[in-house]
Amino acid sequence: MEYAIETDGLTKDFAALRAVDTLELRVPRGSFYGFLGPNGAGKSTTIKMLTGLMGPTAGAARVLGHDMASDGLEAKARIGVVPEDLCLFENLTAREYLIFIGRMYRVEKAVIGERSDELFALLGLEDAEKTLIADFSHGMKKKLSLAAALIHDPELLFLDEPFEGIDAITSRTIRAVLDRFVERASTIFLTSHILEIVEKLCTHVGIINQGRLVSDGLLSDLASGGSLEDAFVKAVGRVEEAPATLSWLNGTR
Repeated sequence: MEYAIETDGLTKDFAALRAVDTLELRVPRGSFYGFLGPNGAGKSTTIKMLTGLMGPTAGAARVLGHDMASDGLEAKARIGVVPEDLCLFENLTAREYLIFIGRMYRVEKAVIGERSDELFALLGLEDAEKTLIADFSHGMKKKLSLAAALIHDPELLFLDEPFEGIDAITSRTIRAVLDRFVERASTIFLTSHILEIVEKLCTHVGIINQGRLVSDGLLSDLASGGSLEDAFVKAVGRVEEAPATLSWLNGTR
């Protein structure tokens, strides 16, 4: 099997804290891979190492066959990234931003124009292309960040919490775009706390807890006989159950 992402003993320490602990990942090419875990489990740190934004303390990562330590630039040219914090240049218009990102990837100007038109239309941003990004809503910024990640036609797309804080209409639009992306045998690596969306979109799932991969495989296998939520809770260990209600809500008025 060909892998879009492979890690061997990938580890990241921050002083005394081990955020990612000897991670062994294998993400098949053409898969929609959901990377799940509780808050602070190491998901965003893993993405930062896989995209070359952060170096590991130990271990290795290969992305699209390229070692991120020695050949990271080749991998970066073939990936797209939607980070959790977006990091957009808000003093540019949406059109100017896509032109800037496209040129960074050495896409020809005419191609940038054609793809920008298609992306604006597909994502419902055609009436806002001349608007400063600073004036965009959160959902519009998410869609623009996705457009920027797609402008150079990447083989692998990293999405860090792309559905967080957006409305149902924007969520549906983004999901439709991602479905098309995977249909053409491209690969998506997604982190999300919204398990219902992961169940609808992903073919494979990995679950990380306290920096370690505790479950990995086909979604259909992990969730067989139950829900993904059941599989997630089982993988990360028993959680303390909250009281069934609040004391002042007992009884009737």
